[in-house]
Order: sequence, then C-alpha cells, then structure tokens
Amino acid sequence: MIRTSEAYGQSELSQMAHLLRRAGFGATFDELEQCLSQGYEATVERLLRPEDAPEWDDALFRRYHVDQNSLMLIESSQSYWLYRMINSPRPLEEKIALFWHGLFATAYGKLNHAKAVVNQTNTFRRHGLGTFRNLLSELSRDPAMIFWLDNKDNHKDAPNENYGRELLELFSMGIGAYSEADVKAAARAFTGWTIANQDYMSVRASRDSIWPHGRLDWQFQYRPEDHDDSPKTFLNQTGRFNGEDVLDIICGHPASSWFLAGKLHAFFVSDRPDEAATQIIAEDLRRTGGDVRSALRVIFLSDFFNSEKARYSKVKSPAEVVAGVARMAGAFGAPHWSIVNLALDANFMGQEILNPPTVEGWHTGAEWVDTGTLMERVNSAALLIGDPAQPGVQSVIRRLRDDRPTYSPAELVDACLALSGALEVSEATRRELTAYAATQGELRFEPSYAAPCAQQRVAELLQLIVSTREYQMA
Repeated sequence: MIRTSEAYGQSELSQMAHLLRRAGFGATFDELEQCLSQGYEATVERLLRPEDAPEWDDALFRRYHVDQNSLMLIESSQSYWLYRMINSPRPLEEKIALFWHGLFATAYGKLNHAKAVVNQTNTFRRHGLGTFRNLLSELSRDPAMIFWLDNKDNHKDAPNENYGRELLELFSMGIGAYSEADVKAAARAFTGWTIANQDYMSVRASRDSIWPHGRLDWQFQYRPEDHDDSPKTFLNQTGRFNGEDVLDIICGHPASSWFLAGKLHAFFVSDRPDEAATQIIAEDLRRTGGDVRSALRVIFLSDFFNSEKARYSKVKSPAEVVAGVARMAGAFGAPHWSIVNLALDANFMGQEILNPPTVEGWHTGAEWVDTGTLMERVNSAALLIGDPAQPGVQSVIRRLRDDRPTYSPAELVDACLALSGALEVSEATRRELTAYAATQGELRFEPSYAAPCAQQRVAELLQLIVSTREYQMA
C-alpha cells in the first residue's frame, strides 16, 4: 500500500522529506520509508556522521571514463561531482561540499586546472563538518585558492592584498567588521604561503605542451624566507603574526560566528533572513569553537527548521534540481558518458559548478530563476523523468500497479505526489494536476494491453509534477 501523508501522519512524513531535501538532494519514497522506520533524530545523526557510511567507490567510477579519471576538462569534472551527488551514500557530505564551494567560490575559468578545483571539493568533504577554524586553515593552504586569489604573488617585499581582503570580507567576517589596516596586516601575515610545481607548469606551458599524460597536482609550499615576520596589528591585537595567528584572531571574533551562522541559515533553512534563528546558530558556534556538525544538528532539530514556514521556502539551485531529478528517475546509477549533458543542463540553468562567476559566488534564492532558466529547469527535469524505462520511473509504476489495478484522476495524482518524495503542493496545483489526469479518465493497469498506456500516462504526470513550482522549491 502507498501510504500518503495522511497515513503516516502529515507532520512525520513532511518533516522527514523536508530534512532529506535540505541535508541531501531529496529522497525516493523507499528511502523515506526506511528513514521513517529509524526515526527523525536517528536519521539526523546518521546524516551528520557520513564517515560511518560506505566510502564512495571512486575506482569503479573512474574505470569507465578516461576523461573523468584524469579530470583535465571542466565538463568531465562537473560530471564527476554530479555522479557523486546522485549516488553517494553520504548525501550530507556532498551537500556541505556544495555549501562551502558556494561560499569559498573558486573558479576553473582563472585556474585553467579543473583537477585543482576538484581537489578543493575533496578538502570540503574531509573537513567540511569539522571546525570553521580548521577549514579556514586548510583553505588557506589550498593550491586552487592560493592561485585563485593571487596569494602566490603575495611576497614579503610586495604584498598582494587579494586573499587577505576576501578572507575578511567574503569568507569569515563580512564588511564592517574590519578596517583597511586589517586587510594589509592579513596580507603580510600570509606572505610566503604559495604553491609548489607552478614554475614547472609554466615551463611546460611555454613549450606548448598540453599535458598529454595529465597535469601535475599543485602542492602547498611555505617559504619562510618570503614571509614578513615583522610586528603587525590585526583586529586590535599586535604581534609577529603568521597566517595561522590571523585565523585564530578571526575565529575568536564575534563577527565570525554571526557571519557563518547567517550563511548556514541561508543555505539550509530559508532564503529569507531570520535574526532570531541566526542568533541561535551563532551561539552554538561560539559555544563549540565553530563546530559545523554541532551547528547543523542545532538547525535540523530546531523549531525554526521544522516549521511550516521553512518548508518550500528555498529555491533549489540548478545542481540540486538536476541531481534530485536524476535520483528520483533512478538515472545514472552506473557510469554513463551522457551525464555530461546533465552537467551542461545545470550550466544552462545558471550554475556552472566548479566555475562560479566571481569570488562572491552565485546570487541564490529568487535570482536562480528567470524566464530563460525556468524553461531550462522544466525541460531538463521533464526529459529525464518522462522516460518510462528509467529505473526510478519503473519503481513508481510498480508501486502503483502493486497497490491497485485502477486509479481515479485524484487518486493517481495523490499517489504520484507521494511517490515523488512526498511532495506537498498547493490546492491550486493539485487541481491543475487532477484536471490534466482527468482528460484521459481512470488509469487502468488491467487488462494487460492497457499497461503500456498506463505507464506512459504515469511518466507524463511525473513530468508535470517536476515542473510545478513546489518541486522547484526545497
């Protein structure tokens, strides 16, 4: 039997579906049922401990794709990450990596080294649920970031302020919490933090090589002879500061916890700011020394996260749309070259993962959607879910057929909404879906010759469901 919200209890099913949309990329109805059997708090704890889940089988995936093994091309690298979003048994690990990628926006367009940006996302997977202080330390050593914000050009006798400025403005504190003198001091503190292998890469490039055997990974290198070890005054403290000292001072400042709390709220809770909720998150970050895992636990168990107001209050990013529809369709469960088309779909919707438009990242919320990108969202989702041969669509059809042989239009709509991850829609949307289903009358799986028509009708209704406003929201 297909148990709808009323059967489970509206609150229980809606709460679980809401969690799995925000802490991952949505869930199939089978996954929802499994999580409901575990309970909400147990599911939260399981999601927060991705290290307890099986590791991603990188070797299996790369065995099928030479270009996605070398990760030399941006499209290959984007496809590689989408595979992980769709198939990883650690959904929150991928979601937190996407969060940090949007905050610490680093783009292939300047680096011309796709694997360097992929390596940065691996840093987000390893450290993204740890402390903010540790992640900032890892980021400051990340070769892609060092190249992206020119710290490779930050020298003792010629400081470059780019990384120091963005570290304060966009990554940790926000405008108004620091002065221009603090920017200059931060830049001096990070002199000597640079990249190994870059000179060799330049030599290769000067010989017109296109790296036929794959580009070298960049490595972090600290050059003490190029570090400015003189006294500096930073955020009203004075000392012979190095980069690590600057990070300690930043993370000890109240503006840092408030800044991160606001970013976490905007990504995981709502596109609408909420000062009271942000304060709760910030207090936990201060109490725990910036522990991100603890802050997410506070979020997922909070009243403000589980309120009616929070549900469907966020516009899905293009990455969330394409990964979520692919999971629902059961597509790309095994490696296939055509996933590059899915990566291109996300690009056309306005989100080139691994290649954000500026250091500020993407403008999210309602700015994800305009007349052009909305059409891309609908077309991409409908193309994938409209194929009755897709495993996920077959699973929906099988559940429908096993439950009963005949459906009225209203029953069909309710069942398909439930099997689409317990999607809740407005009465106006439900009426439109039911009116469409009614144009072809009852749906019948019997006699046997009626089954192909019934399957096609289910796929077409699913196409309409993923095109609704509600499905485009999280």
